[in-house]
Amino acid sequence: MSEVKLNKFMMVHSNLDTDCKEVQASWRKLQGSGGGVWVRTYTNQEKSVRYCIWLAPSEEALKNIFTEIGISWDSILPVEETTPDLWGEKWQEHLEREAVADTLGN
Repeated sequence: MSEVKLNKFMMVHSNLDTDCKEVQASWRKLQGSGGGVWVRTYTNQEKSVRYCIWLAPSEEALKNIFTEIGISWDSILPVEETTPDLWGEKWQEHLEREAVADTLGN
């Protein structure tokens, strides 16, 4: 049985006025969905925006999960991660290692 490749996505949500208990209940629903893995969330209270990093097989898989549990989003973007020490020669090596890593997204 082959493993499903998980790609990294950023979901943008502009509904920070949603009750925290409602968001927590949604996260509990997501844990059992099996279609995506939440990595972390960044918020900008001033602009009322959440930026959530997810691992999922596809953008469509994320859309299906969030539609099913009733959480709206503004956009879903495929993203890659980099850090200053990865610019230049190390970047290609990093991408090749990450593509086969068991810890993708950590």
